[in-house]
Amino acid sequence: LGTHRAHHQFLAKVLSHALPETWNPVDEDLPGPGQVVVERTMAEIMGLADGYCGGRGGSMHLRNVEAGFLGSNAIVAGGIPIATGVAFAEKFNKTGNVVVCFFGDGATNQGSFHEACNLAGLWNLPLIMFLENNKFAVATPTKHACAIEDLAIRASSYGMNGHIVDGNDPAAIYSLVGHAADEIRNGGRPCLIEARCYRRYHHAGDRPGSAYGYRSQEEEAPRRMEEVTEKFPRDLVAANLLTAAQVDRLRQMAAHSVSLAAGKLTVPGSPRKARPELFPAAETVTDGARSDGQEWASITFSRREQFGAFTQMHYSDAIAAVTQRWMERNAQVFVLGEEVANFGGGAYGATKGLPQQYPERVLNTPISEAGFVGLGLGAAMMGMQPIVEIMFADFSLVAADQLFNQIGKARHMYGNTTDVPLVVRTRVCTGLGYGGQHSMHPVGLFALFSGWRIVAPADAIDYVGLFNSAMCSLDPVLIIEHQALYDQEMPVPAGDLDYFIELRKARAVASGSDVTLLAYSSLVPRCRKLLPQLAAEGVSAELIDLRTLDYAGIDYGAIGRSLRKTGAVVIVEEALRSQSIGPTVAANITERFFDYLDGPVACMASEDVPPPVSRVLEAAALIKDDDIMSTAVAVARRQWR
Repeated sequence: LGTHRAHHQFLAKVLSHALPETWNPVDEDLPGPGQVVVERTMAEIMGLADGYCGGRGGSMHLRNVEAGFLGSNAIVAGGIPIATGVAFAEKFNKTGNVVVCFFGDGATNQGSFHEACNLAGLWNLPLIMFLENNKFAVATPTKHACAIEDLAIRASSYGMNGHIVDGNDPAAIYSLVGHAADEIRNGGRPCLIEARCYRRYHHAGDRPGSAYGYRSQEEEAPRRMEEVTEKFPRDLVAANLLTAAQVDRLRQMAAHSVSLAAGKLTVPGSPRKARPELFPAAETVTDGARSDGQEWASITFSRREQFGAFTQMHYSDAIAAVTQRWMERNAQVFVLGEEVANFGGGAYGATKGLPQQYPERVLNTPISEAGFVGLGLGAAMMGMQPIVEIMFADFSLVAADQLFNQIGKARHMYGNTTDVPLVVRTRVCTGLGYGGQHSMHPVGLFALFSGWRIVAPADAIDYVGLFNSAMCSLDPVLIIEHQALYDQEMPVPAGDLDYFIELRKARAVASGSDVTLLAYSSLVPRCRKLLPQLAAEGVSAELIDLRTLDYAGIDYGAIGRSLRKTGAVVIVEEALRSQSIGPTVAANITERFFDYLDGPVACMASEDVPPPVSRVLEAAALIKDDDIMSTAVAVARRQWR
């Protein structure tokens, strides 16, 4: 995995894969497959259709999994937790492969670097972290950003080996990396290699740092001849391994290759411009935003009226039971999160019995959401199926980069070249007095990112069926669980945990003719209990459980069919008003079904404040049954607003 400036890493890895081992660059021209690599790399950097990611990734998001280059990353340190997941998959599957993750000195001050190092050392992952220390993060010198000079010493804090090497000495680097890889393959510890470099040019572009005033020309001048592209050829000539003429030929071959690629991809001029016909077609812009759904093509989805006998089961027990079925069937499924292997079944019973059955696959993690969520992504990109538990929905903000910049964008960013079969489970804990940092409803946050699918099962029947479909998904799925449901006994089909309920399909809970109530999660049973009271007021309410909540997954077909009968709709959510999806759903309803509406869509949510610890204040902040009743009656009677 590479940095956000990984052209050299990418070319080295992909050329090594594409070129025959018998090729001798000293005597032979670059073979055709090598020229294709140069051209496709340049095409991706320029955002062209023939690039490795179809132009969607560009300079900072290069990927060619066939060559073993799993992706470069534009977020400083963003790829490091992902690398731990890749290394976890390699270790779990006993491949003998070693993962190398490149990053710069600035990344070592990011929390995700430390979380990933801790996991790598804790679980002894086959990982080499390769730090290119060029002394500057943009224009900030390392000495102004870190209290220690030798960054490799940080390895000792995490049970890793640490090494420092001259970044301008390829032979030393080759020897050290080979030694480190051999040690790891023989059961040794992961390692951090700090390559001491010097970046004469500025952060980006072809102007020296002195042009921006943070270095002097006097400092830069002697450095040029010590750069690897100057020093290493001199050393080879001095050792009689190459002649000066051969060095010149190699330089000319490289320049000619780049010139050929530029000529093929650009129109001559000053400045050069990309050939317009090589850009991706505009109509393909959404391709790869999410999977095409073929993973469900052979699945028969169930409806609850098809089931026969039922048995009672707690909501939390249903979670554990259906998880167990997947772990039983697929050895690539594993569960990770804080405390998931403790307390006899995690913090709230969702892994009950699983740690005893699968001690190597139900993994307690440190309190490091960014680290273990990123590990889940890396493992998923390698084909494993992680189930990641985030103990409280609020904690997803701690892992925001991995959840949203990485997981939510990976498929599209890498040109639809990777699946992300990852399930994230989290709970909403309103009503328990846990306060503003343990009571968040995450639906509005996750719905902002197109790569996520979101489901919120309102009962155990739906949980099992939606979980099974989520586990088949090639896109990441967030499952929202409400604390109020865990201890409730609910019916599930007797002897059947293998049925599927289709994502993107709402459920009509109750039929009515005066008003449509749209709800999800714990609001569904609450609204259902209000139906007799509404009927006593002369209001016939149709209750629809949305179930799927991501922007692309809202079942507007079901909503439209209901509105043709009722002509009025109330959206009921427990999320804070500013974190709700109601206004977005209401806008779409208005656009799609304006002719069927007798009035504006009513959006109900909790007060726009973090839920307080005080039970009295929390109750005052959260949406109330009386308000749902009064709003539904007013909308049904066409008296709202």
